[in-house]
Amino acid sequence: MNLHELSPAEGATKSSKRIGRGHGSGWGKTAGKGHKGQKARSGGSIRPGFEGGQMPLQRRIPKRGFNNIFAKSIIAVNVSALEAFEDGAEVTVEALYQKGIVKKACDGIKILGNGSLSKKLTVKVNAFSESAKQKIEAAGGKAEVI
Repeated sequence: MNLHELSPAEGATKSSKRIGRGHGSGWGKTAGKGHKGQKARSGGSIRPGFEGGQMPLQRRIPKRGFNNIFAKSIIAVNVSALEAFEDGAEVTVEALYQKGIVKKACDGIKILGNGSLSKKLTVKVNAFSESAKQKIEAAGGKAEVI
């Protein structure tokens, strides 16, 4: 078998509909567009959401609020969640991800002070609350901002 001998399976290909080729073809005269009207004209298509001149739904419904495109998505992790690590471990964004504490880092991780910590850990994340920093250092660990 050679490349020039290849052909598609029987019935796999279909010839295109040739419209506007006479009334004997079944697609003559109006060529499947019906009689007159906007959809029968050349270039006659209406954009999505257009409601024939009526005020579209997108413009009728009230709009509220503001979406800040520059906002950073910071994931909050409580000090109590750090108990999952063994004593003397280094807690990084990658380590938190591997332990399943965070699903994704987004724009950063901030450690919050809810709960207690009894292990000496070196925590390297994007931000700390003041109470979280005190609790980590009180347990003998280090809080480093990356």
